[in-house]
Amino acid sequence: MGFKLIKKLKNSLARTGEIKTRHGIVKTPCFMPIATCASVKSIDSVQMEKSKAQIILGNTYHLYLRPTDKLIKKFGGLHKFMNWNGPILTDSGGYQVFSLAKMRKISEKGAEFKSHIDGSNHMLTPEKSIEIQNNLGSDIIMVLDECAPYPATKKYIDESLELTTRWAQRCKKHFDKKNVKLRKNDRALLFGIVQGGTYKDLREKSAKQLLQIDFDGFAIGGVSVGEPSEKMFQAVDWTAPLLPEEKPRYLMGVGKPEEVVGAVARGIDMFDCVIPTRNARHGTLYKFIKKSDKIKVSKSPGKFYEIMHITNEKFKSDKKSIDKNCGCFTCQNYSRAYLRHLFSAKELLALRLASIHNIHFYLELMKRIRNSV
Repeated sequence: MGFKLIKKLKNSLARTGEIKTRHGIVKTPCFMPIATCASVKSIDSVQMEKSKAQIILGNTYHLYLRPTDKLIKKFGGLHKFMNWNGPILTDSGGYQVFSLAKMRKISEKGAEFKSHIDGSNHMLTPEKSIEIQNNLGSDIIMVLDECAPYPATKKYIDESLELTTRWAQRCKKHFDKKNVKLRKNDRALLFGIVQGGTYKDLREKSAKQLLQIDFDGFAIGGVSVGEPSEKMFQAVDWTAPLLPEEKPRYLMGVGKPEEVVGAVARGIDMFDCVIPTRNARHGTLYKFIKKSDKIKVSKSPGKFYEIMHITNEKFKSDKKSIDKNCGCFTCQNYSRAYLRHLFSAKELLALRLASIHNIHFYLELMKRIRNSV
C-alpha cells in the first residue's frame, strides 16, 4: 500500500509513479472523474471502465446527506453500491460545506451546517468525516479541512490553517484508532490537505505542520476557489517542493487541460475537476490538435488542444466524428451532425455522449503525459 516513484523528467519536477490501493494500482499522473453522488454525471460505471478510468472521486457531504453513508454500508460499500471495482477517493466534505450549505458555522468542534437539500441541521466533525468515509469503503480518505474563501485576509487564512491542522490531527487519531486491527494492505490511505491561501509563509507553515503528523499522501487545497490561474500556480510552486518525494501529491479541483500539464511539471500526481463533464453538458468538447502518444510537459505547454462548440450551425451536416483519432465510444459510433441534433432536440443522450468524449480526452491527456515523462 502506498506510492512508488517510477521515473522523473530531467530538468523538471514532473514524475510518474504508482499508488497501490485496496482496489488496485493507479498509475500517475492521473485524473479522477468526479462521481459526486455515486455517479459520474450521465456515465455509468460500466462505461467508465470501458473508458479506462483508473480511479474516481466520490463526495462525503453529498453521500452522507443522500442516500446516507449508513445505507451505502449496508450494500457493502460504495464500490458495490455503484458497481465500480476500481479505487475510489472521497473528498472530506469540507469544500461542499463551504460552497453549498445554506448556513454554516465553523468552530473547533467541526462544521455545523444546514443541508442544501432540505435545510436540516448537521454537524460534520473530523471524526464523523472519517466515520462516513469508512462506511463508504473509500480507498483514499481525505481529512476534514476548512476551505477558506478567496480573497481573505492573512489573519483569517492563518487561523483557518491552524484549525485545519488541529482537525487533521483528530482525523489521523480517529483513523488510526478505527484501523488498528487492519493489516496495512487492507486499510485505506489517509491524505492531509495543505492550506495557506495565497501566502507563501502560510503555505510553508501548513505543509510543515502536516508533515509532522505524517500522512500517506498530501493534497494542496484552497485553490480553484476564485483566484486567478497564476495565483494557483504560485501556491503549487511554493508547496509541492516541500512535500515528500516518496508520497503522492494531489492538486484539488484543477483544472483546465493546460493547467493540468503545468501542474504536472511542478510535481503534481493527482487531479480532479468538474470541467470535462460540466462543459460537455453545455456542448463544449475537447480535441487534440495532433495525433501523438506524447505531450510537451512544461510549466507553459503551449497550445495542444482545441475547443469545439458542437451546437454551432456549422456542424449541422458534418459527417465526421468529433475527433477521428479518438478511440472513445462516441467518436467510434456517432457524427458531429448527430451530436448537434441531440443537443438541439434537448435529448438526454447528448449529455451522455459528450461527457464520454470529454472524460476520454482527459484520461488520454494523462496517458500522453505519462508517456512523455
